[in-house]
Amino acid sequence: MTNTINTEIAARLNEVASLLDEQGANKFRIRAYQRAAETLKNLKRPVDKVVKTGGVEALQELPGIGLGLARSIRQFVLTGRLSTLERLRGESDPIAALASVSGIGARLAERLHSEMGISTLEELEAAAHDGRLAKVGGFGKKRIAGVKESLATRLGRMRQPESKPSKMPPVSEILDVDLEYRRKAGAGRLRKIAPKRFNPTSKAWLPVLQTKRGKRRYTALFSNTALAHKLGKTHDWVVLYYTSGEGEKQCTVVTAKQGPLAGSRVVRGREKESAAFYTSEQGGK
Repeated sequence: MTNTINTEIAARLNEVASLLDEQGANKFRIRAYQRAAETLKNLKRPVDKVVKTGGVEALQELPGIGLGLARSIRQFVLTGRLSTLERLRGESDPIAALASVSGIGARLAERLHSEMGISTLEELEAAAHDGRLAKVGGFGKKRIAGVKESLATRLGRMRQPESKPSKMPPVSEILDVDLEYRRKAGAGRLRKIAPKRFNPTSKAWLPVLQTKRGKRRYTALFSNTALAHKLGKTHDWVVLYYTSGEGEKQCTVVTAKQGPLAGSRVVRGREKESAAFYTSEQGGK
């Protein structure tokens, strides 16, 4: 008898593949989701038991399931959500996700997102362990300890993450993807989706770009968060999701409002590197 959870996750992976195909993504990436869906449909054991007994490592032993897909499957098993699918549907809400963590309310979540560029639970976990969260007003030792404990449970961590910083793409690469997205979006060359959030008329207004830089794959789209709508930045803030050896990461590019970089595009949370990039560009002219 087919396992219900296997069928449910397989259906969502196939939907991801279909949406990626509609948005012009790489055929190999599309096929990877389709293969993973086939594996789950043919799996004799409920996949939630695989996660419970062996975690991500056990999932990676299944045919056609690599690290990124294993983490996505685990996320669904633990939370009932598939963030990749939510993003492709236009349903992502980073502030709501952060606010759902014990000890973090809506106001703190908004500050974490707008001031520090934190958008995912994984990024929040890293900030809690590397000391950045301790620099934010309202986060004492007790609250940070509670956040760590909550995230360890929700993310299925077996151990604390290493404190060394994650390897990130160079600012020059991120800004180049941002430029490609905004140019193609402005020229009407990208497929548009109808996000479910803040879109009562179901209008297809949100352009989506699938592109590559070397081995990194990027998905880019304008921010559709409550804060972006409130500040009128839905056609300025660009959210980029990219793959890396550590799974999927994301960052946000915005137009600086003040200071020496006013009017320039900068990567939120990496303002110093953005400034260095523009300095080197001017020096090379």
